[in-house]
Amino acid sequence: MSETDTLTALEAVIRERLSADPDSSYVARLHAKGRKKIAQKLGEEAVETVIAAMAGDRGELTSEAADLVFHLLVLLAEAGLSLDDVRAELDRREGVSGLDEKASRTA
Repeated sequence: MSETDTLTALEAVIRERLSADPDSSYVARLHAKGRKKIAQKLGEEAVETVIAAMAGDRGELTSEAADLVFHLLVLLAEAGLSLDDVRAELDRREGVSGLDEKASRTA
């Protein structure tokens, strides 16, 4: 399975589990606690990813990056967004200098 297929399949599973029983699904449990809890968990995973990167441990970085992407997908699903929304935004930015894109958001 390709990376895109894996992420798309994972996104579908996450969307399905949003309405599952919180006692039997981690995603449903997070969803039941609300966006604030999901965002908090995403932040924790981001910090753990940075720590692994700074430690230079490729295996740990890979593992933490997977956790980070998973929790980002949960947050996106909870917000009614998808990978396609993120892809569309990245496509919009393609060919635009990162500095110019950032300036357009702060102006």
